[in-house]
Amino acid sequence: MPNELPLAKKVLIVDDSATMRQLIRARLTNDARLAVVGEAADAFEAREKIKALSPDVITLDVEMPRMNGLDFLERLMRLRPMPVVMVSTETHSGSRAAIEALALGAIDCVGKPRSGHLEKSFETLPDILLAAANARLPQSGVSRAAVRPARNFHWAGQIVLIGSSTGGVDALETILKGFPENCPPTLIAQHMPESFLASFAERLDRIIAPSVRLGQTGLPLAQGQVYLAPGGPTHLTVQNDRTPYLSLLESEKRNGHRPSVDILFESALNMATNAVVVLLTGMGRDGAEGMMLLRRAGAHCFAQDKETSTVFGMPRAALEIGAASYSVALEKIAPEILRRCAQSPAKVRKVGET
Repeated sequence: MPNELPLAKKVLIVDDSATMRQLIRARLTNDARLAVVGEAADAFEAREKIKALSPDVITLDVEMPRMNGLDFLERLMRLRPMPVVMVSTETHSGSRAAIEALALGAIDCVGKPRSGHLEKSFETLPDILLAAANARLPQSGVSRAAVRPARNFHWAGQIVLIGSSTGGVDALETILKGFPENCPPTLIAQHMPESFLASFAERLDRIIAPSVRLGQTGLPLAQGQVYLAPGGPTHLTVQNDRTPYLSLLESEKRNGHRPSVDILFESALNMATNAVVVLLTGMGRDGAEGMMLLRRAGAHCFAQDKETSTVFGMPRAALEIGAASYSVALEKIAPEILRRCAQSPAKVRKVGET
């Protein structure tokens, strides 16, 4: 008998705007992998539809009447955890709310289409929903809150390059909370809309010991600094003319993404022997080829393991082609990075004695 096709994942659309619900439904209708089983205009209607329809994944608006999306998400993840993709305006307040939703347990977030761009609205939503429906739900925030910055770190001169996508907010927060104030210079390409990245940088800067900022052309790489690719029309790259510095490259998307992990990784090839490179959770394979080039050039490369990845796509691709030497559980990634970037105790004592 021929192999049966997998059952379509059931989607519930939750948004108080009938127009937005129609746009989302229209984008999903022709994708055989997904089946829209219902719609809800507010959180209370959504609660009843979830009970009746048992969807595999829901889209959830941030701003709704009677109960906003964040309050509903918090209750949902506490009482009946399930995959949720947030749909938010890309205003400053909307983007901050979307990042908060990801911290509460949402799998991913997408921006609502701007006026005049409706024909391209929600182009990536089907793939995002499918990945979310198959994703590993994030761990409770209790374990993340217990992470403390490392102490007595002595930097040996390496830079850290990190690529992440779906599930990356949770993973990056966990890792960076383990970084000390004097961490190695760290460059991150996270797949996310431009305004969401700005809000994410603000949030990280509030909750971790090192300073976090969006990358800008000309910024020197400095200890104690974490640089997040700003996205929008640019990719983040690193240049090494005597003193390493950041540069924003205006270019087309790579692997469907801007910022692209591959472009960031490839830009650091002439610094490979002093680089520690990590691929985190995410769908697709962005970063795998760039990591392979870095490893061949002498970089130390590893990936997040399957058990702790929300979506084991990017790490799997890196491991399958041999770009990553090994995989590491999320809670052990920060210690592994710092171990690879630290001076040996003998060298530290020698420096202290001079």
